[in-house]
Amino acid sequence: MVCTPGSNRVTNSFLGKEEFLEIRISLMNKYLYFAVFAAGMTTLALELTASRLLGSFFGTSNLVWASIIGLILIYLTAGYLLGGRWSDRSPYSETMYRILAWGGFAAGLIPLIARPVLRSAADAFDLLNIGVLFGSFTAVLVLFSLPVILLGTISPFAVRLAITDREHAGRVSGRVYAISTMGSFIGTFLPVLILIPLVGTTNTFLIFSFFMMAVALLGLGLCAGWRGILRLIWMPVVLVLAAYYMQNTPIKNTSGQIFESESGYNYIQVLDIDGYRMLRLNEGQGIHSMWHEEQLDYFGPWEQFLAAPFFNPAVYEPDRVERIAILGLAAGTSARQVSEIYGPVMIDGYEIDPKIIDVGRKFFAMNQPNLNPIAQDGRVGLQASQERYDVIVVDAYRPPYIPWHLTTKEFFRVVYNHLEEDGVMAINVGRSPEDRRLVDALVGTISSVFPSIYVMDVPDTFNTIVYATVQPTEIQNLYDNLVHLYSRPDIHPLLIESIQRVVINQQPTPSSEVVFTDDWAPVEWITNNLILDYVLFGEIDDLDGYR
Repeated sequence: MVCTPGSNRVTNSFLGKEEFLEIRISLMNKYLYFAVFAAGMTTLALELTASRLLGSFFGTSNLVWASIIGLILIYLTAGYLLGGRWSDRSPYSETMYRILAWGGFAAGLIPLIARPVLRSAADAFDLLNIGVLFGSFTAVLVLFSLPVILLGTISPFAVRLAITDREHAGRVSGRVYAISTMGSFIGTFLPVLILIPLVGTTNTFLIFSFFMMAVALLGLGLCAGWRGILRLIWMPVVLVLAAYYMQNTPIKNTSGQIFESESGYNYIQVLDIDGYRMLRLNEGQGIHSMWHEEQLDYFGPWEQFLAAPFFNPAVYEPDRVERIAILGLAAGTSARQVSEIYGPVMIDGYEIDPKIIDVGRKFFAMNQPNLNPIAQDGRVGLQASQERYDVIVVDAYRPPYIPWHLTTKEFFRVVYNHLEEDGVMAINVGRSPEDRRLVDALVGTISSVFPSIYVMDVPDTFNTIVYATVQPTEIQNLYDNLVHLYSRPDIHPLLIESIQRVVINQQPTPSSEVVFTDDWAPVEWITNNLILDYVLFGEIDDLDGYR
C-alpha cells in the first residue's frame, strides 16, 4: 500500500481506493478525539504549572490562584468564541492541527520568555518595589494568553469537524467536551504529582509543549501528508535550541545563593551569607531556617520558643521537658536550639515537604539523633499521633500568608489535647508595625480553648509569639522562674536570654471576640489587607526581619 503525501492516490493490491479512504477517514476521526484529549490535558497542565511558575516569585495565596484561574477562564472563553468562528471559515483538519501546533509552541516559550521577567520580580519582592512587582505579575499572566486561547479553539473546531449530520450533533458535541474534560482531569494531576517534582517547572512546560506539537504534527501528517509536517518542523527545533541555552541558568539569581530546587510543595532556596545559612521558600519573603556553625542565637522567633514551659508555676526545672512537637520543622533551627538547651529530649518535627527535610540534613546539619522528622501536614500528623507533649511549637505560618486550617478553634483543640497537664503551646505570628489584627484574631481564637495566653513581640522583626498554657497561669510565674534560673550556673545562656526577651518585650494580651473555625476563617482577607495597607502607607527598614 502506497499513499503519496498530500494526495489521495493509492496503489494497493488488496484494498481499493474507496476502502483505503474509508480506513483513513476512520483513523483521522479517531485521532481527532485524541487531539481534543491532548488539548484539554495541556490546558489544565499549563494552569497548574503556571501556579508553580508564579508561586516561586509571588507566593501561593488565594489572590494569586484567583488571578491565574480567572485569566485562564477568560482566555478559554476567547478561544471558544474564536474557534467557533474560525472553524466555520476554514472547516479543515489541517487548519485545526496548525492551530494546535502554534498553541504547543507558544506554551513552550512561556518559561523561556518569563525567566528574565520573573528575576526582576524576585529583586522587586526583596525591595518591595510594587510597581515592578505588579508589572512582572501582569506580564507573565499575559504570556499565557496566546497558548491558552489557541488551545481553547480546539474543542469547538473538533465539534465542527466531527459533526456529519444534524441528528447526531448533540451526541458528538457531548463526546468532544467529555473527552476534553477527561484530558483536563489528567492534566490537573500529572504536572503537580509527577513532572514538577521530577524535572522542574520549566521542563514541565517543555514536555507538554513538545507533546502538543507532536500531536499536531502527526495530525498534519494524517490529513496533509509530509509536506504539512515539514512546514512546521522548525518549531520543536527552535524550542530545543532555546531550552538547551536556558538549561543551566538558575531560576533565581539571588546574592549568596548556593542551592535551589523545586518540590511538589515549594520552590526551595538556600543562601549562604558570611557563614549564615538561610532557607527561603517560594517568593522568598521570610527566612524559614537559619544555621551557623558557631552561632546559636539568630535574634529571631526560634529562640523564643525556648521560653514556653516557664509560664508554669515556679520552680520549673528544664529537665522536666521530655518531649516537644514542632509543627513547621523547616530545616531544623528550632530543633537544634532545643537539643542544645534541653539536651536529647524527643522532638517530633512535622514538615509537609519531604524535600525540605532533605535540604535541612544537607545544608543545615539537621541530624540530631533525638529528632524525628515527619513528612506530613502538621494538623493531620498531630491529630493522628498518640503522643502527649510538654511543648508544641506552631511555626508553620509562612509569611506573608498562612495556612488557615492551622488557625481555627478545632485545630487548637487538637493541640490542647496533645499537651501534658502543664503543657504549653507557642506560635509564631506575622504582623506589621501598626496592624495587629491577625494577632488579635488568633488570640481570640486560642482563648476559646486555652485558659491563659501571653504575647510578646520579637525585637527588630515583624513577628509576635503567642504562648498558651493548658493550666491557668499568671505572668509572675515567668518572672519567678527567671530568677531561679539566674541562680543555676549550668543553665545555657540562650535560655536566660530567651526568657529575658519575653519579659522585656511582653505586650498586653488583647481582648478579642473573633473565633476562627473550620467553617469560617478569613485569614487571607486579613493578611491581604494587612500587606496592602503596609505597602501603601508603611515603610520597610528590614525585610529580613519578617521571618
